[in-house]
Amino acid sequence: MSFTRAQLATFHGGTLPDLVPDNLRLLIVGINPGLLTIATQIHFGRPGNRFYPALVAAGIIPRMPQVTDGVYADAPALLTEAGIGVTSIVAAASARADELTNEQLREGGALLVEKVRRLQPAVVAIVGITAYRIAFALPKAATGRQPDGIAGSQLWVVPNPSGLNAHDTVASLAAAYSEPARAAGLPLEAAGS
Repeated sequence: MSFTRAQLATFHGGTLPDLVPDNLRLLIVGINPGLLTIATQIHFGRPGNRFYPALVAAGIIPRMPQVTDGVYADAPALLTEAGIGVTSIVAAASARADELTNEQLREGGALLVEKVRRLQPAVVAIVGITAYRIAFALPKAATGRQPDGIAGSQLWVVPNPSGLNAHDTVASLAAAYSEPARAAGLPLEAAGS
């Protein structure tokens, strides 16, 4: 499935449903969906995104999702089988997260608190420290476990898997992602097993 730039641009502002399994243990929170994510309706669905390679390297999911028609087609099944849900701070899609306003991030943060209160995952992991700092008015926050949690759930902030976050590698992302997964009680498999 391929799209031209003009076709992808038509998905600007679009949304997709949250991925919420019945056995939700870990809720992963992206900044906002990209245009291809909306076009395919698959969270982090673009092959080449480091999200799934990092989850595999951490042992959080057992294998890479299969690529069908240019997207990680079975990714939702792999996540839900593991007890992992996915949502975003801001629901509306953009080509890049830096297109979002501080107001959108703050509004999204307030909505996220309500969503977490309703879903009650054991652990929430927000990917992206800058977006977290803005959304929750915590300019000095650092990555890792957050002392106050969120709506009764343990809260972690982990690095964003975007290629624009070039100083992180799949290995460093895997190390960061394994911490909230362990805290959520997910069984981690040895990488490559």
